[in-house]
Parts: sequence; C-alpha cells; structure tokens
Amino acid sequence: MPTDPRLSPDDSVTAAELALGLLDGGERADALRRSLAEPAFAHEVELWRDHFATLFAVGADVAPDGGIEDRVARGIVDASPTRWWKGATIALGALAAVLVLALLLRPGAAPPPPAVIAPVEQPAPMVAAMTPTDKAKGAAAFGLVYDSARGEARMAGDVSLPAGRDAEVWTIGADGTPRSLGIMPASHILAVRAADRARLAEGITLAVSIEPSGGSPTGLPTGPVVATGKLVSA
Repeated sequence: MPTDPRLSPDDSVTAAELALGLLDGGERADALRRSLAEPAFAHEVELWRDHFATLFAVGADVAPDGGIEDRVARGIVDASPTRWWKGATIALGALAAVLVLALLLRPGAAPPPPAVIAPVEQPAPMVAAMTPTDKAKGAAAFGLVYDSARGEARMAGDVSLPAGRDAEVWTIGADGTPRSLGIMPASHILAVRAADRARLAEGITLAVSIEPSGGSPTGLPTGPVVATGKLVSA
C-alpha cells in the first residue's frame, strides 16, 4: 500500500516499476514527469528504490539452497499429473433473487436501503530476488515482481539465453515438484494464467530454467536451472 494517502495502490505499483526500471516508452516518460511534478509520487519512488536496494543487498549474500537442484530432480522423477476440477451451483442465488423480487413488488413495501460497498484494497506487489545458481556462474542477480491485481510477473534484469532457447519460470512447492508459470517473453512481462495465480503465495520458491524454444517439452525443467529466489511481500 502507498505510504501517502494521496496515492492509490496503482500509483504505488507504478512507482515500484519505475524504481526497478520495468517501464519503457510512454509509461516511463509519464512516470518520470510525475516524479518531477508530484513530490508524493517522487517520495514513493525513492522509498521503493531504498527497499529494493536493501532486498538485493541481502539477497546477494545468501547462496542458493544447496539442495534445490536435488529437490527439483526428485520432483521431476516423482511428479504425477495434476487433476483439476471445479464445481459451482446457482440455486441459492436464484432463490435469493426471487425473494428480493417478491419483496420489491409487494404493495406498500418500503424501498430497500442503498447498498454500502466497502472499498476494495488492492494487494501490494510481491518481489523475488533471483540469485544465480552454480549453473550460471558470473551471471547477475535480477528481480521478479508479481502484481496479483494485474496477474503479471515482470522481470527486472536479463537472463543470458543461447540461440533458440527460452527462459521458463517455475514455482517449486514444499514437495520439490516444479510447476511452470510459462515462458518469459521478450517484453519481460509474463501474463500468469488464472489457474496458476493461487500458487504465487508469500514464501514460494521461484526458479528460472533454460529450455528449448517454446518451453519444456515435458512439463518439467529439461535445461539448467540458472536462478532461484523466494517470493516476499514488497
């Protein structure tokens, strides 16, 4: 949430994206103009820069979990297809609608009071400081920012990709099984599928692997895992 009441949650997200260098073109120009014209927005950008500087300073000193690759390997061997199902019902909703209609049409019935809708607070974005693994020696750390309000994961930084290869983003749960979030596009903005968003909870481990063009052909990492990090609230 923004620290200044004059700023909306969207303003705070924009300030964070400017601080991380995720904006370009017209979006970046607009944000820079705001930082010059609006002291509250400029202060929010500086707070985000200080926050990310601290986050990456801490992340740079923490070596990746030595057992992460073993857990991924075990997850690849032990992984089994996941069955998804969803059920829904409309009977209670229909019954409620009939009762409300009957009350409205009853002679002499007083009109219902206006509904009071509480404001919906937008959740703050979450950040993962992605630390290179032994398979990416010499590579720089980078960030992954997940904006649950937009359902987008943005990458701040770059992953070195050989020709004909893509960077694929994964979540790794407590069972060590990697589950794909998708290929990170050249725009560095990954639209997360609605069915995958629940997995992006605080503390989940994220990983990036190098895969054939179009992504892993097996649904599990086939190339080297080059970076890992934990998702935390910004």
